[in-house]
This record gives sequence, C-alpha cells and structure tokens, in this order.
Amino acid sequence: MTADHTETAPPSEPPAGCPAHGDRFPLYGPELAIDPAGAYARLREHGPLAPVELSPGVPATLVTGYAAALGVLRDPNTFPKDPRGWQRTVAADCPVLPMMMYRPNCRHADGSAHSRLRMAVTDSLARVDLFALRGYVEASADTLIARFAGKGAADLVADYARVLPLLVFNELFGCPPDLGDSLVMGMSGIFDTVNAKQSNEIMRAAVLDLVQLKRRDPGHDVTSWLAEHPVRLTDEEMMHQILTLLGAGTEPTQNLIVNGLRLLLSDDRFGGDLSGGNLQVEDAIDEVLWTDPPLANFAMTYPTHDVEYEGVVLPKDQPVVISLAAANTDPMLTAEHREGNRAHLAWSAGAHTCPAQGQARLITSVAIEKVLDALPEMELAVPVRLLKWRPGPFHRALTALPVNFPPVTGRMAGDAWRDRPDTDTRPDLRMPPQRGAERADGLAAVLSAARARPVRKNRYRQWRDSVLRRLRRP
Repeated sequence: MTADHTETAPPSEPPAGCPAHGDRFPLYGPELAIDPAGAYARLREHGPLAPVELSPGVPATLVTGYAAALGVLRDPNTFPKDPRGWQRTVAADCPVLPMMMYRPNCRHADGSAHSRLRMAVTDSLARVDLFALRGYVEASADTLIARFAGKGAADLVADYARVLPLLVFNELFGCPPDLGDSLVMGMSGIFDTVNAKQSNEIMRAAVLDLVQLKRRDPGHDVTSWLAEHPVRLTDEEMMHQILTLLGAGTEPTQNLIVNGLRLLLSDDRFGGDLSGGNLQVEDAIDEVLWTDPPLANFAMTYPTHDVEYEGVVLPKDQPVVISLAAANTDPMLTAEHREGNRAHLAWSAGAHTCPAQGQARLITSVAIEKVLDALPEMELAVPVRLLKWRPGPFHRALTALPVNFPPVTGRMAGDAWRDRPDTDTRPDLRMPPQRGAERADGLAAVLSAARARPVRKNRYRQWRDSVLRRLRRP
C-alpha cells in the first residue's frame, strides 16, 4: 500500500472522499461503550477508514481495517507521530489534549530521535529480572486478595485490578509513598478525559519530583537506570518516558486483567476448573487482546500533508487513529482460532510496538492466576450483559466487576507476607547475570516457573493503604 501526498495547502472545502464530509461518529459517547461490535460494523460501512469525533468538535479519521492499520503503522514517513501541528488547532481545555499532546517521548518521535529515546527505554526495561518481578506481583496480589477474601464478595476493579498495576509499576520505577497518591489521581483522570488538564498537571509534577529524587539518590529501579543511560536523557525527557510507560502500563494493564477475568468467568469455553492450569489463562488473555484490547483506539498519527490513502483524503495535521479493536476483528481476517495467535495489533506494530508488553503480560497473567487460585468458586454477581463499560474514545474498560464466592477463612499467604517485619529494603529487580540465558527464551519460562522467592513487605505498605482508601472513595 502506497500513500501519495502533495505540497499543496488544504482546500477551503473538504474534497470528495474526505472524512470531513457527512456525519462523524462520536467515539466519546455511550454507543461505543455499550456496543463496540455494532459501532465498528457501522463505521466499516465507510470502508477501512471512517470519520469520527474524539471529543465534541475534535475530528479524526479512524482506521478500522487490519491491512490498512498495518500500512499506517509501518509507514512513519507518511504517517508521523508528532502532534504539534494538530495541537495548534485545538483549545487548551480540549478533553483529549492531555492524552494526545506532544511530549518528548518515544510515542511522539520518529527516526533517529525515536531510536535514541527507545534505546534508553528498552535497555532499562531489559534490566528488570522477570522472575523477581513475578515474585513481587504474586506478593502484591496476595496482599490485596487477603483484604476481601473473607467477605464473600468483591469488586475486582476497585478492590484488585485497579490497584495491582499501580503497586507494581510504582515499585518498578522506585516511586516513594508521598508521590503515589498523585500518580493514582492523575492517571485515571487523563484516561477518562475528566478534569484531564488538571490531572495532567498533577501527573507531571509528581513524575518530575521522582526524576529529581533519583538523580540525587539512585536505586535499583527503571527511573535510576534511565537516568544513568549513555544517551544522557534530560530531566524533561526522562519525565516523559516515565509518564508514557506508566500510562501504558497501569490503566491498560488494569483493563486487561479485568477483561480477562470477565471472559473467564462468563464464557462457557473456559469452563471447568479455572484454577487448574496456566493454559486457559493465557488463552483468555490472547482472546481479550484480539476482541477487547484495553486500548481500543490509539496509536495516533498526523500526516504532514494532505494524503490520499485507501481512497480517502486525509487532511494535513488531522489525527489518524488506529482502531486496534476494529482492526483485530476485521471481517477480512480469515483466522478463526485466536488461542496462541499473537498477530493482533493490541500492542501496536512497527517501530512503535509497545516496549513494555512483556512486563504487562506477566503482570496480567499472574494477577488472574492468583485470584482464580485463591477463590476457585468465584462467580459473577450480575449477568454479564448488565456489566457497565466506561465511555471514552481510547479505552475498553469496565466500571466494576462484582463477584461472589464462599468466604475464605484462616490465614492466607497474603496475610503472612503482609505481616512480615518492616524493612527499608526494596525488592531487588535487577537481572542477575546467570539469568541472561533464561531471559533470552522470552516470557514462557517465567510464566510457567514455580513460585518465585517471597518478597518482604517494606515501608511502602503505607502507600498501598493510601491507594486503597483513595480508590474506594465514592
């Protein structure tokens, strides 16, 4: 697929075939949240590209075809990531601006600038010992499960999945307790596009404080490794790499955990003893990444000139958004079996493929395994059709996942871990030299490994308790 572009200025009237003609589908409204399959079917009537609004008065083109999406993602020359031309055309209080605005990070860079930033990120993430990470995820999951296991009921969003990725990613980045609350508030506000400008400012201030702290007092964490990387990132660059990784690793991972649990608890194909093996959990994750990816519409690009693509004229600087969900369910795809099939676009594709997908998948897999293993008789508290989805142009996220189960009495593993003596020692997430060969084999060894060594509770329990209190507030 080749896209032709010209140097001419945008015409005063949209040309024939331009998505500005006709009605635009509101991605921010309830229809997409309630019935995404129906919404994408309606959008496919326009062909592989469709006119949409990301928020009132913010037009964009949504790519719904799998082949068309790959063509965009693999052609950064025609479809660059820099949004600054578009950004000059929108109001400062635009609800989607904090999610889309330019930042000096991997997501908004191309060419050599992207390679430099990406190298710092991938090298720093590669230093994380996945076996130690699994141990920390298990211990954190045990702690959270112990809080509701004796009650016989829980909301797996508020009580579990919303908190777990925040605990893990803040540990990965060495975030101290006094910055944790700010990260919690800011992250959810940006994704929901509610008070997004204020949320963005809160997030920015918290991460900048973290960067400056690690410059002064480095540790064994991704923030410190970014700071010491040979490409010599500035404070501003470091801040935006961390913001991007936290944004991509917390909210979407939360949604992947919840969507996976919803599938396992509601689909007869995953019946039987759900806690009996890793295979079913991995199958469910693959299915969700195909059909309900946590980032449904994302991977924005901004043509630098008017571009004709797939018979549609795409205006200069206007967002071209990849519908990862619609592309994955494109009727033109012939594959019927998705188990073990990783050709989906949930992690994007091309040069901008998610660099933290291994860590996100590990967290998701362990989180699902742990709660199903601890509460094997767990059932949905309401019919699956009555579950409510959060509206928004970008994510696929449930508001709640209520479940019932026989109360678990007695001490759980989480109680024992939580009650260990306090210590100021953080878990050591560095990759030991002897594990280099194991890491080369990918995630399979980690996902199937026996339980990793226990991780001692430390002074960060105070922050965990604060997170739980904040997220439970009405």
